[in-house]
Amino acid sequence: MRVATADQQAFATLYDATSAKLYGIILRILRRRDLADEILQEVYVKIWERAADFDPGRGSPITWMATIARNRALDEVRRHSHASIEDTPEALNVASDEPLPLQLAETAEDVRRLKECLDKLDPKRRDMVVLAYMNGASREELSQQFGHPVATIKTWLHRSIAQLRSCLSP
Repeated sequence: MRVATADQQAFATLYDATSAKLYGIILRILRRRDLADEILQEVYVKIWERAADFDPGRGSPITWMATIARNRALDEVRRHSHASIEDTPEALNVASDEPLPLQLAETAEDVRRLKECLDKLDPKRRDMVVLAYMNGASREELSQQFGHPVATIKTWLHRSIAQLRSCLSP
């Protein structure tokens, strides 16, 4: 995670991608926009300071950040009242971003089918598809790497994707 190396641009991108979700978690718990705004800022300071502590083996980054947001919001609730957690049961119902077992099985099956279909492509064209659609290589980069004109690369990619669609269709 580039945020762990104090990359400010990466942190800005992370904030843009996740702030609405974290704000929603905090607001559901606190029910006050003024407090939620303040707590959200504190949560991102904590994420910035503790980014190096994130362990991808323990969960996804958004789950880790949502846990920080939830815990900080709950701390704020406890600090301002002597009410018990039973008074805000919705705080316990923050949905996990982790996929359900059925979703994992479906994803694994989709990946297996895609791999089988990719294996049916000519190896050079398979490499082009993977480089273009998995790694984000441009047609110009593929043209340079494979020594063919951009128009040829475009045609091969188009035909390869059509072949993959046909293979993946039921």
